[in-house]
Amino acid sequence: MQSAWLVPLALAVGALLGASLVVVTVMAARRGQQAADVAGYGVPEGVEAVVDVLDSAGVVLDPSNNVVSASRGAYALGIVAGDHLVHTEIVDLVDAVRRSGDTLTDDLLLARSPFSDPSLHLKVRVALLGVRHVLVLAEDRTEAFRLEDVRRDFIANISHELKTPIGAIGLLAEALSESVDDPVAVARFARRMSVEADRLARITKAIIELSRLQAAEALADPDVVRVDDVVGLAIDENQVGADGRRITIVGGGQKGLEVLGDSALLVVAVHNLIANAVQYSPDGSRVGVGVRRVDDAVEIAVTDQGVGIPEEERERVFERFYRVDPARSRNTGGTGLGLAIVKHVAQNHGGDVRLWSQPGRGSTFTIRLPEATASAAASLGA
Repeated sequence: MQSAWLVPLALAVGALLGASLVVVTVMAARRGQQAADVAGYGVPEGVEAVVDVLDSAGVVLDPSNNVVSASRGAYALGIVAGDHLVHTEIVDLVDAVRRSGDTLTDDLLLARSPFSDPSLHLKVRVALLGVRHVLVLAEDRTEAFRLEDVRRDFIANISHELKTPIGAIGLLAEALSESVDDPVAVARFARRMSVEADRLARITKAIIELSRLQAAEALADPDVVRVDDVVGLAIDENQVGADGRRITIVGGGQKGLEVLGDSALLVVAVHNLIANAVQYSPDGSRVGVGVRRVDDAVEIAVTDQGVGIPEEERERVFERFYRVDPARSRNTGGTGLGLAIVKHVAQNHGGDVRLWSQPGRGSTFTIRLPEATASAAASLGA
């Protein structure tokens, strides 16, 4: 009797196990298909390797806008922090690409940090990458925008600077033509025209010098330059103007120091510092020019006994056409380019220029240049 009911039971258990095996097999197949689908949504092969070697900013985002891969440039620009994009403007562009499926490009002005004003100009291009990922490429255009601003300001400034002497020459020429019967007036107008022509020539020369300096970041063919010779020539060039105002120019300091560079440009730089010192010093005062070695640098310092420069003006005195006292500078024929030229000469020689000043006590401008080593001097045949 027992065997009679065991057979149906065994058949039922077997059927149940068979059905379970079919269900498990189907579920496993479905999981395999899902895994294949997910794999199909992954980052295309090789993209991460490409992003890693990008000099510019490149970012790959997953469907939740988490950063899957980012280049060093993306972190350097500050558009990525951790696993997310920092700027909502870029996130908005990514969302627009996901909705439309189109590749979008936009120029964005962004802040470099949450504490700074917008100053980062980026050209951002966003495109779908595969099925679910998005690629963000950002080109830093900040320097290009800065140079464009500099160019625009330069044109505006130079137009203003040239307008004054050119306009004066035109008016003087007209007055001269109307005074042909008055020899005294003719002589006076002619002298004034000569002054304005000289001023125009100085501005033009300064512009050419500054343009030449800005065209090259470093000197292509430097020579060994004796600092004593540079300082001596620069003092001689300013001696007549100083004598006319009873200003004494005194040179001193260490002798025999040498630097690598362009002698003519260095003379121009030191000349400009001395000319400024004479211009802003009171009659009967003294201008000092000192030279010394500090570590591996040669310092050329020019000190005056003038009115000094207010603290808020010190960062701007090296800008082109910037003047602390515009009226006085124009009356003395200044171009407003002298200190900008000094700055670029120093930079092109691998050095810099520094300023110390105290209102009522005068100012000291110091050019710092790398000292010429004995091996460098020997290689150049000095």
